[in-house]
Amino acid sequence: MPASYAYLGPEGTFTEVALRTLPEAATRELIPYVSVQSALDAVRTGEAEAAFVPIENSVEGGITTTLDELVAGEPLTIYREVLLSITFALLVRPGTKLADIKTVTAHPAAQPQVRNWLRAHLPDALWESAASNADGARLVQEGRYDAAFAGEFAAARYGLVPLETDIHDAENAQTRFVLVGRPARPAAPTGADKTSVVLWQREDHPGALRDLIDEFATRGINLMLLQSRPTGEGIGNYCFCVDAEGHISDRRMAEALMGLKRVCLQVRFLGSYPRADIAPGGARPLQPGTSDQEFLAASDWVTRCQDGRF
Repeated sequence: MPASYAYLGPEGTFTEVALRTLPEAATRELIPYVSVQSALDAVRTGEAEAAFVPIENSVEGGITTTLDELVAGEPLTIYREVLLSITFALLVRPGTKLADIKTVTAHPAAQPQVRNWLRAHLPDALWESAASNADGARLVQEGRYDAAFAGEFAAARYGLVPLETDIHDAENAQTRFVLVGRPARPAAPTGADKTSVVLWQREDHPGALRDLIDEFATRGINLMLLQSRPTGEGIGNYCFCVDAEGHISDRRMAEALMGLKRVCLQVRFLGSYPRADIAPGGARPLQPGTSDQEFLAASDWVTRCQDGRF
């Protein structure tokens, strides 16, 4: 495959900034794509080695476009994640004043993060969504809109000026980005890992979701994200995107996934990869009875019972 990474473009997105924090990005050609779908398709078709896309933010939750693309189509695997603190600037063409702004644009995920600021300062402005925040800046440069919410770093690239900076409704807002490639063996566990899967229920019945969650809970596995997504097969039909603490090579995680494979209609493994929020080896202590050693000891005990060696 070509030594290139696709990412949600154009140049000047938060995605590009986050991507450049990865050491390996310095040795790859970074190619912007117009959408999350096109970036991921570049990996599926072999145009790019991997794609870097947003998947979750701390204000709005999961980025549905990315989740849906990972749920459907040819399987892909998450290999890395990056957390980036997000604050917006209101970018305008030189000479534009706040009173001149009638239309604003940005990526849909930006709106919940600036909604209160917009209501307080531009209550009559018309919001239109853009493919990305940087694309919104480009559209302002072209005269399509009066202002865009984007990173302040994008201003110079698009000949704009930041009329307002440090805009955010929630303190310490962050967006999580993931590096996605074609399926391969996961990297070795670090002691601070995350496993992502998509689950489809075999049938809908009272307690069906609880049954899925119990496969994790009984093995002491903490869930970090649980989000339902429609399957497209009618109202009430959903699959569930799950992020769980741990690595597929951990006995507790492997057994949980085996249990889910037995009871679910379908399970899609999206990868086990290092967490970005804590250092390797910094995961919380395991609950009693959930370490690999305890799983091995229990398995050995069952074997001895089967052999009559109580």
